Amino acid sequence: MVRKKDKPGSRLLTDVELELMTVIWSQGETTVKEVADALPKTRPLAYTSVATVMKILEHKGFLRCEKHSHAHTFSPLVEKAAYEESCLDHVVDNLFDGEPVALVQRLLTAKRLSAAERRAIEATLRELAAAKKQA
Repeated sequence: MVRKKDKPGSRLLTDVELELMTVIWSQGETTVKEVADALPKTRPLAYTSVATVMKILEHKGFLRCEKHSHAHTFSPLVEKAAYEESCLDHVVDNLFDGEPVALVQRLLTAKRLSAAERRAIEATLRELAAAKKQA
């Protein structure tokens, strides 16, 4: 259930909820059966379990359910990018004392980056700097 101070879709998802939402984000409007069928074979969940988790996601404000004559279709109410941003905000606020630079520094030093990954990051930084100059 959504707490009063939470806006719909603002809470962090459990691992299973995120796994189902990842499928739903890729499918758009979908049914419980379609989500269950799309799960990896290494992660078999019963139809009833998928249905229960999807109802929980509806109550949390992540999904909209439309009832049709023989089926229920679900569609995301929260975009993946919006959820990613919410998660990053949570990590920055709760692990990095509200300092996004600390998060970026940790990411850059905690993992060995390939030359291609470094070039991609540098290109993004150049694009952001150019966009800021134009604004």
